[in-house]
Amino acid sequence: MTISRRGALASIVSIGLAGSLGVNAGYAQDADTPVKIGYAISLSGPNAGGAMTTQVPNYRLWVHEMRERGGILVGDTRRPIEVIEYDDRSNSEEAVRAVERLINQDNVDILLAPWGTAINLAVGPLFDRHGYIHASATAITDRAPDLVQRWPRAFLLSGTAESWAVPVVELLDEARAAGHIGDEVAMVSVADAFGIDLAQAARTAFEDFGFTLTYDQTYPVGTQDFSSILSEVSDTQAFVAFSYPPDTIALTDNAQLRDFNPAVMYVGIGGAFPMFHDRFGDTVDGLLTHGGLNMADERVQGYIALHEEVTGQRPDSAGSIVTYAALQAMEQAIARTGSLNGDVVADEMKTGTFDTVLGEINLGSQMMPNIFKAGQISNGYVVGLGPLGVPGRGEFVVPKPAWPAR
Repeated sequence: MTISRRGALASIVSIGLAGSLGVNAGYAQDADTPVKIGYAISLSGPNAGGAMTTQVPNYRLWVHEMRERGGILVGDTRRPIEVIEYDDRSNSEEAVRAVERLINQDNVDILLAPWGTAINLAVGPLFDRHGYIHASATAITDRAPDLVQRWPRAFLLSGTAESWAVPVVELLDEARAAGHIGDEVAMVSVADAFGIDLAQAARTAFEDFGFTLTYDQTYPVGTQDFSSILSEVSDTQAFVAFSYPPDTIALTDNAQLRDFNPAVMYVGIGGAFPMFHDRFGDTVDGLLTHGGLNMADERVQGYIALHEEVTGQRPDSAGSIVTYAALQAMEQAIARTGSLNGDVVADEMKTGTFDTVLGEINLGSQMMPNIFKAGQISNGYVVGLGPLGVPGRGEFVVPKPAWPAR
């Protein structure tokens, strides 16, 4: 990267907060009273790989950057920050207990979201009942439009399962039109909320686009041996897996060992993670996966550079930047309104526009607009390809390169 440590982010912060001082400044605040920020998230257990890639580094980066500026701006008062972090152990019941503790014992002012669809849905009623903003980039469900009506302070940033499944099918349709695949597709999905919703949305999209599912199989969470599945789909030229990160790695490893080389292969969430490239290197270039970035955007490049410098690790190519953009929007809303009240801040987040690492955004739908939800791995990142109308789309390379000999 040639962009400096602050680069694009410095201008984003100054633009976002300029002019916001004094708005609703009648809220008197003690500048010495810390704003308590708390979250319960999967620091251990099967969800830890996702949480420690997509959310926790961005939560810590956000806090670091605010502390560099002297604290969080509430109206015209900059206040220090106290952070409380609990491990939900990748367990919904543990997450509920930890969130209750953050609310009732720790009395946090700002409550940040856990990782994953299932746990976010489990704690959502608590966020709502106690009036907190619930901004999650890792909950994907077709219930999102209904839930954001029921939970007016919830921002289910990733949106619906349909919005993630359709771009995958659009790319397969593009590959079919170019003559690289036919009408037949094989699909597998992890048997939990994410996989169930994505697979159901994909079935509808495949039918709408005239594809035939010749194989449609779920597998248990934690599966590491995919050899029997791959033996059953060995002749397919289009393979789709809605998988969680540990499964993505195991599935790809099994595919390379078996020399399973479809023309188009979509591998799920883990393909967007740095650990995936660390494990496989450039051998996975050409795989389709979750998310995607506009790698030509200077804001995106600046975010990647800062994330690496402050956290010591690369961000993923999907939920990381969405998480950080939402935190920036919330921070700007707090500054503009001079309030930490969830209703006040949520109203500003739904009606205002915010300068972020994703550019200028509006969260009126309570979901993040114009983000890539399907892309192709190239040089350690995911180049955004779909939905087709998102600006900054990269080049779709098909068929994928064959695996090197192992």
